[in-house]
Amino acid sequence: MSEQNTRELLGTSAEPPPPALAALGRDLLQTSAARRRLTLARPYAGVAAFALAAWQSWWWLTPPIVFLTFVAVVTVTHDVVHGTLGLSRRTTDLALFLLGLVVFESGHAYAASHLQHHRLFPHPDDPEGHPADLSVFGAICYGPFFLPRLWCWAFNHARAYRGWLIAEALPAPLALITGLVLWPAHPGLLVYTIGVIIGSWVYPLLTVHLPHRHYGRTPLTRTHTLRGRIVPALFLELTYHLEHHLYPQVPSHHLPELAKRLSPFFDQAGVRPWRVI
Repeated sequence: MSEQNTRELLGTSAEPPPPALAALGRDLLQTSAARRRLTLARPYAGVAAFALAAWQSWWWLTPPIVFLTFVAVVTVTHDVVHGTLGLSRRTTDLALFLLGLVVFESGHAYAASHLQHHRLFPHPDDPEGHPADLSVFGAICYGPFFLPRLWCWAFNHARAYRGWLIAEALPAPLALITGLVLWPAHPGLLVYTIGVIIGSWVYPLLTVHLPHRHYGRTPLTRTHTLRGRIVPALFLELTYHLEHHLYPQVPSHHLPELAKRLSPFFDQAGVRPWRVI
């Protein structure tokens, strides 16, 4: 093992510290009221688009709509968890509940586990980061168990959220039962419910394993970042994972600009972004 790799594993790599946010620009923290409304509205626009497609029996169109709805939910929930949209504590709790409801997930379980991920990764008590230690096949197989494990972890560790967690565990089974009852007349509900449940199984692979694949022990090597035009835009800038870990207080819509301003530092530090289309 080289001396550099040894230092990295020991957490003593002599990599340069990231620039202070003040040096990069405080404008990166700003979120306008119009941007806030747009970010919060996207998931519900996805639900409305799915309802229209189901009403017209355009079933071929429903998978990409579900995918885009997932991206919208993950992006805005990410911002809500990190407090980058300027919401109050009460509004944050409500937003976590309502946004999770779109895809029948627990927003509060995500909030508790994601902040733990930022505090500790890599660490055994980071349930969100666990798929980073799996193989690609292991991360795929872990899909059905990922969200239940986050919910159980949050229930045991975030006692203040327990009321929310219980309430957020109910919509998925209720939607399945209602979808089965209404299937003959309104198949869209069951199709949507099954679609988002199965869709959530890709979380371990896409949101944890691939971004942290072959991670190191230093801030600049714990995760990766992607550069491109189409893929980052398609994923609403979630591909700038290294930038997000370094500056979690920056809202997602400013991550492309943050990445641009960090490019000279990354070049100096030897960070090589992954290139995509």
